[in-house]
Amino acid sequence: MAQIRPFRGLRYNPDKNCDLSDLITAPYDRIHEKEQAAYYEQSAYNIARIIQGKHTPEDDATNNVYTRAQCYVRNWRAEDVLIRDPETALYVIEQRFTTPDGAEHVRLGLTAALELTTFDEGVVLPHEYTMRGPKVDRLKLTVATQTAWGHIFILYPDAQAKINTLIQPFLDTHMPAIVYDKVIEPDVEQSFWVITDPEIIAAVIDMMAANEPLIIADGHHRYETALSYRDDMRKQHPDAPADAAFNYVLTTLVSMDDPGLVVLPTHRLIHSYTGMGSKSLLSALEPYFDITPFADIAQLQSAMAEATLEQLRYGFYDGTYSLLELKSLSIMAELLPNRDPNFRKLDVTVLHEVIIEKTMGLSKESVRQRENLTYLRDPAPGLTAVEQGEADFLFLLNPTRMAQVHACTTAGERMPQKSTDFYPKIVSGLVALPLSDAL
Repeated sequence: MAQIRPFRGLRYNPDKNCDLSDLITAPYDRIHEKEQAAYYEQSAYNIARIIQGKHTPEDDATNNVYTRAQCYVRNWRAEDVLIRDPETALYVIEQRFTTPDGAEHVRLGLTAALELTTFDEGVVLPHEYTMRGPKVDRLKLTVATQTAWGHIFILYPDAQAKINTLIQPFLDTHMPAIVYDKVIEPDVEQSFWVITDPEIIAAVIDMMAANEPLIIADGHHRYETALSYRDDMRKQHPDAPADAAFNYVLTTLVSMDDPGLVVLPTHRLIHSYTGMGSKSLLSALEPYFDITPFADIAQLQSAMAEATLEQLRYGFYDGTYSLLELKSLSIMAELLPNRDPNFRKLDVTVLHEVIIEKTMGLSKESVRQRENLTYLRDPAPGLTAVEQGEADFLFLLNPTRMAQVHACTTAGERMPQKSTDFYPKIVSGLVALPLSDAL
């Protein structure tokens, strides 16, 4: 049973910080050197200084990104830049955005403390694999600051949108704080509310308890880090109460049936590949795919959009456009006889197993190392790279359907790397979960 709780959030003091847009960021794993510099430039109190601090050549065991994060937290709290809410609350993040096809969307997320459970308990399920490095990094930050900063983006089943319906009257009658991430997803309007009404909170908790399994959309590394931190704290504090905050994780929960839940495709740009030319590759793919030329990308994408779960379609660009339509899924049963049929039907599974590995001859390890592969949300840079001779060809994909994520996850399958790109991300800096005391 999914157990959520309200908590006394750690937030920027609204009396001292008029424009939260200068303080919030995308999740830490979206912040690279260029974005980090931009966030640092925005404000001396930008949350990037805590969640993705700058490394220096002088870093050592006593002066590093984690100790500096600890100092920022201590100093900002002493200055009342960061304050604890006086009473427990649930928080709401509404995101308004436009997708590349021009469609406007609104997505509602409920932020709460979620009781941690291991994946084998079946309450919270992952849909992708994790790597050790990011978990070590996040654990060091958690230990140094005793705070959960990044939200786990969680999906929950709620076909009748009961929870959204329950909280909507509150949202309609209370003014939110409206902010924008100015660096990575600047066109997303974020509205933020604090709900302290005990009746609403109690009703939401009861409704959420009936919804499982929960599926992690984004934040697998942070969730597994939270489990590690919990286990360490339980060893250090065996008599701690059940409501000790380290038994919980900071989450923003979104209904799987929210009409604003969007998954964008992640395209594959092939570069530095010497195995065969594009014409030879298309010829080698003829036993598996029907190949149709198209005049331009608009026509190609229109044809791709007509794909079904049984008729998978891909775009291919090598200077000219082609549609690749899989002739039969039987090849997947031959290649992956022990995998769930839902996993075998994923666009990314077919692309990697049939085209990238079987036909092109790239190994799974080379794919993991991205030796010949670049992932792109926007195909435009890939098209330009091919046109300018900086890459060999581009595979365009349709987005993974939410029903496929649910089917694979509940079947115990973890999806291939870069199968999903949930858009927009849940920003950091609106509220954090202190872990050093009880909720």
